[in-house]
Amino acid sequence: MSAWVLPDHIADVLPSEARHIEELRRELLDTARSYGYELVMPPMLEHLESLLTGTGEALDLQTFKLVDQLSGRMLGLRADTTPQVARIDAHLLNRQGVARLCYCGPVLHTRPDRPHATREPLQFGAEIYGHAGLEADLEALLLALDCLKATKVGPLTVDLADARIVRSLLSGLGLTPDRIALLHAALAAKDATELASLTRDLPAATQGHLQALIGLYGDRQVLAEAAEALPRTPVIQQSLEHLQWLAGHVEGARLSFDLADLRGYAYYSGARFGIYTPGVSDALVRGGRYDEVGAVFGRNRPAVGFSLDVRELVGVAAKRPLKAAIRAPWLDAGPEVADLRAAIATLRREGETVVCMLPGHESEVDEFHCDRELARDAAGRWAVRAL
Repeated sequence: MSAWVLPDHIADVLPSEARHIEELRRELLDTARSYGYELVMPPMLEHLESLLTGTGEALDLQTFKLVDQLSGRMLGLRADTTPQVARIDAHLLNRQGVARLCYCGPVLHTRPDRPHATREPLQFGAEIYGHAGLEADLEALLLALDCLKATKVGPLTVDLADARIVRSLLSGLGLTPDRIALLHAALAAKDATELASLTRDLPAATQGHLQALIGLYGDRQVLAEAAEALPRTPVIQQSLEHLQWLAGHVEGARLSFDLADLRGYAYYSGARFGIYTPGVSDALVRGGRYDEVGAVFGRNRPAVGFSLDVRELVGVAAKRPLKAAIRAPWLDAGPEVADLRAAIATLRREGETVVCMLPGHESEVDEFHCDRELARDAAGRWAVRAL
């Protein structure tokens, strides 16, 4: 095998895509900052027990492991940044009030999480800690929508669910984690036959409620149907009320509901959302409430947030025009060299891109649109003129 062949589902990012990714990254971070979110940069690797504690088997299977040559302890390369941000909030910031944090950096997956996906997503996310009310849930959802709008992605569909509904139906049954995972998969796949097989020894009422859950997806009418089909426990009633409230505050996006959808990491504890757009087979954004995510770090704060893969976002975001630039000649001798270099330096300080044409390569500019050039005017001074 050639030394330059990369591993499966790992790829270099070439100039055009890299430029687009960087522009999107900046727009996402600027949008989060406009809401008051502070940037954090967790490390790529941590001690394994810190990285995975409380995150569930799915994240464990997605995490690359290695041995630290200094300490001999097991390390992990992060597959998701949310647990790291929870650790930062719990142990490093230790604030008593609300903390709004955002991040953007690579994560690594042992295997792609969907067909044709990369194993090295560039994960952007935003988290709000310290507020248990629905106002925080709504802020996270609205910020996610504004981030996508800032990158000119659309049309958008917001799909709402609540992790407490399925947990309430399964509580007290003594099911093993493996069996619960199989039930979640059958519900997400709307596989009534598999669900019936997995629940054949459960109480008849539970079987009926889980089967009803498979059909509870669609428009807002789903919430009314769920109120009739599911047991009227305080937890389920509150979940449906919360979804109704959130739905009433969403504008500029189509709404849908899928009360059986529990895809994603196991730490979600309340209302959750996915945002879809044409051209992407799965949710472009996933988020929601995960109040227990910081408990393993000794500080169980209310928490809600979302994340997305910027590299995936590039595939559906509006294409960007090439950056306008100024073409300049290359001079290395003569009395005019100092004046030319001074003129170029001034333009660059003012934020302009100035591309010097190397000898013999005057037409080779791929990633910039040279709509102007630096040339001598009638008075012999270096000046910018349109091309």
